[in-house]
Amino acid sequence: MNTLPRADLRDFPGYRSARSDALAGDIWLNANEAAVANHADADGGVRRYPSPQPAALRAALAALYGVVPARLLLGRGSDEMIDLLVRAFCAPGGDAVLVTPPVFGMYAVCARLHGTCVVEVPLRDAHEDFRVDPEAVEEAARRAGAKLVFLCSPGNPAGGALRGDAVLALARALAGTALVVVDEAYVEFADVPSLAAQAGVQSNLVVLRTLSKAHALAGARIGCAIAGEEVIDVLRRCQAPYPLPAPCVGLALRALSPAALVRTRALVAATRVERERLRRELARLPDVRRVHPSQANFLLVRFDDAEAALRRLLAAGVVVRDVRAQPQLGDALRITVGTAGDNDRVLVALAAGEGVP
Repeated sequence: MNTLPRADLRDFPGYRSARSDALAGDIWLNANEAAVANHADADGGVRRYPSPQPAALRAALAALYGVVPARLLLGRGSDEMIDLLVRAFCAPGGDAVLVTPPVFGMYAVCARLHGTCVVEVPLRDAHEDFRVDPEAVEEAARRAGAKLVFLCSPGNPAGGALRGDAVLALARALAGTALVVVDEAYVEFADVPSLAAQAGVQSNLVVLRTLSKAHALAGARIGCAIAGEEVIDVLRRCQAPYPLPAPCVGLALRALSPAALVRTRALVAATRVERERLRRELARLPDVRRVHPSQANFLLVRFDDAEAALRRLLAAGVVVRDVRAQPQLGDALRITVGTAGDNDRVLVALAAGEGVP
């Protein structure tokens, strides 16, 4: 791990904020905060800067994911973790990241904004089931000297999940040369287990998790990276001082209470049932070419005329994701699994006829 971070950042201490040190006192005058709370802040809680890594939330997520807190870094959703990984491990103009399109676009966006080369290894069998080719990924990563290999499991927008043994074998093969980063934003909806417990055991494996999807906290922007302590230390030194607003931390802690987690598990189970019903009913429509199997909370659907399908949905007030600009998806829309009522409206709209003037 000593050779993977950017050479110019290996001795970089990062910024130590006023909340970085464990100090005791009842009059806090070390952070230039306002002396009196804003009138809109009823309990005065946001007058102070929040903890850089709130211990209670870190412990709650570590318990949820089956890891120790020292292997977990909190941040503003998975997006911040992706950006931190690129900044910490890739020198602008000199290193590369590998992605497997069609896939979540932020891996390539963060790399390109950072001046880092993006290497693509497309998913295979576009008209059957999209699959990662581990051998092709390994070969391309070695050839390009990639520092980061981004995998998405379940994939977005394809919906397929990766086998854990295949990911671990890839990580072992690239040990010492690259980090293998597995984005598990949708893993709660999948049949395959999370690799979180293996992150850090396999020193170059990083797992990204989020509260945005299954836990219904997209607006709170809370996610984390799970990795070995050396990787976590490198990322933390590159992170802004106060990544998580205190109100969002409080909301997350309430959402991780035992009662809330029981409800979340029930909602995930209901989404899985609706996913299968929606898949089955969509496949019966005459202008649907294929509904790809999904382990996430969405379906990738191919149409004879995707433009007409999109118009019918919009005319019915249903907004879906147009993914036709992505590689191999010129006839496809991505449809999130909603409530039973939402899904019924999707089916009625798509069965309504040909096109909208």
